[in-house]
Amino acid sequence: QVQLVESGGGSVEAGGSLTLSCAATGNTGNVYFWGWFRQSPGNEREGVAALYTIGGSTYYANSVKGRFTISQDNAKNTLYLNMTSLRPDDTAMYYCAASLSPVYGNPSSRVPAFPYRGQGTQVTVSS
Repeated sequence: QVQLVESGGGSVEAGGSLTLSCAATGNTGNVYFWGWFRQSPGNEREGVAALYTIGGSTYYANSVKGRFTISQDNAKNTLYLNMTSLRPDDTAMYYCAASLSPVYGNPSSRVPAFPYRGQGTQVTVSS
């Protein structure tokens, strides 16, 4: 079991930046993939970014590639999502997630299906 708590959401103007944090507890040593996904009202969950713990490879949705960066601090058991050049269509509830099993295919697209997730943090981008 892994417990996840997100923080760092808020309101920002278009073009601005935010960094989300996700504090993890529990069986974090056995996590294969960390990730972030988002969901806005009326839309499906969208995988945003994923990080493979073995080797540190990262994967991003095309919609955020070049603007968002996923990273982790193992000493603090914390996952981050650094978001820059934010746009109004980035407005959503953002969730961090973890998988204790290998992930096949495109990891970033699989994040919404990861079995462990937090309660979410709201990001609102105004034009």
